[in-house]
Amino acid sequence: MKLIPLFSALALGALLATPAAAHDYKAGTLVIHHPWARATPQGAPVGGGYAVIENTSDQPDKLTGGSFAASAGFAIHQMSMKDGVMSMAPVEGGLDIPAHGKVEFNPSATHLMFTGLKQQLKKGDEVDGTLVFEKAGTINVRFKVESLGAKAPEHDDH
Repeated sequence: MKLIPLFSALALGALLATPAAAHDYKAGTLVIHHPWARATPQGAPVGGGYAVIENTSDQPDKLTGGSFAASAGFAIHQMSMKDGVMSMAPVEGGLDIPAHGKVEFNPSATHLMFTGLKQQLKKGDEVDGTLVFEKAGTINVRFKVESLGAKAPEHDDH
């Protein structure tokens, strides 16, 4: 009879140690949910990165930069529509993460731009990176590479 509670505890521990729990990152009051990137064609010079950044603090923070191991450069970009024309531009000075709020990076709006790709990003790859915040500092993350046309993570972990 004592084996049943032990087995239940082991099963619960295994469930909590799934990749879903492992692909969110927490530093202080910030939580980065499922960082991911899109696969790229061979020879592509740029790639895109996405995540949801949640701030549980009473104070705002600011994403000021970062890095992506498979690229030479990293920038925060914003896409917007004006007079029926889509444009993209770097976000100067960083991106505010509001107190008790969140910012979602996605392919059709605000996103991370990885420039000077050193390799093709292939579905299933995982690439190390960092996100640098004004208050929380540098957070190490791992971007999971999804399919070329993915609009969201194929296995949403949060």
